[in-house]
Amino acid sequence: MHVPFCAQKCSYCAFYSEASQGELVQRYTDALVRELALVAAELKPETIFFGGGTPSILNLRQWEAILAAMAQLGLVGASEWTIECNPATVSLDKCKLWRDYGVNRISMGVQSLDDAMLERLGRIHSRAQVFKSFDILRRGGFENINVDLMFAIPGQTTDVWRATLADALALGSEHLSCYEVIYEDDTPLFAQLQAGEFTLDEDVACEMYDALLETAARHGFTQYEIANFARGNGSTESDIPTYACRHNVNYWRGGEYFGLGPSAAGYVNGIRTKNWSNTTLYCEQLDKGDRAIESRETLPPLCRAGETAAFGLRMTTGWPWQLFEASTGYDLRTHWYEEIQCLIHQGWATQDDVRFQLTPAGLRFADAAAEKFLR
Repeated sequence: MHVPFCAQKCSYCAFYSEASQGELVQRYTDALVRELALVAAELKPETIFFGGGTPSILNLRQWEAILAAMAQLGLVGASEWTIECNPATVSLDKCKLWRDYGVNRISMGVQSLDDAMLERLGRIHSRAQVFKSFDILRRGGFENINVDLMFAIPGQTTDVWRATLADALALGSEHLSCYEVIYEDDTPLFAQLQAGEFTLDEDVACEMYDALLETAARHGFTQYEIANFARGNGSTESDIPTYACRHNVNYWRGGEYFGLGPSAAGYVNGIRTKNWSNTTLYCEQLDKGDRAIESRETLPPLCRAGETAAFGLRMTTGWPWQLFEASTGYDLRTHWYEEIQCLIHQGWATQDDVRFQLTPAGLRFADAAAEKFLR
């Protein structure tokens, strides 16, 4: 479920979001409740994820309306239920309300623990607010918290990144997500890069990524995807650690999911949908009793299997042969034989009797590797 509102747009963000305006936020809340009612009969959620935007920017009354509607519609009780939070918009009252309805996981958008870097990214919170908010989340009853970080920020040195990692790991979260800054069109950071205000150094970015892998492992985290690390010894379910984000694993393994809210994408019964990236238009459609779907696409089975192969290679366990065939109906070894051999020859992948997976070098360039599997 996508909550498209933010206090202000961050300089790196290319997601659909907009400034929080009281009347529109309330109208969105009412529309989301209507959309929930339209799909409730079709699903019983195993996982729920409120992403943004900044979901925690909604006030207590708006959260009460959404959560009460979900309870009435039988949409609570998911084994994993995540809400994304900005450290500047966390309160104990919200935490208690979320826990009362069954929310059991928080993803906190920290990005950096250096105030200069936070200002560079256009974040509204401070280093001090991160520690305060983390403490509030613990007091509110959350025992599964993700800390979201970014590296290779313009002006960030490896020493600054190592200090941020040390501070973040000292919080004691159960999960860590760390993403390299991506420069996308129509963002202030991209415009600054094009204007020559700073340059990119891939060697430094690789050095930071290596520091991440080493430091996370030393602190008891298991890497299970390119950018994601979790505590726990793992389970028999594809060897992922105990505190891995099940919602994201479902994406990477080609599972189905409903997408609600402006700009949200879904994949159900072989049909990919995308809602309108316009909150007012989204609300107008729901006011009329219609889903706010802008586009529908049905992929040919082989094309969908290729996408599933590509996404699944982001996971460190790669694709077990039997799991891929059970998920897609296709044998990875047969339909992508040449691509697999090419990646192995490059040193980007390995295979054995059980699975095909990217090597550490391959994971560093997983997007390029994944492209080979698209049909």
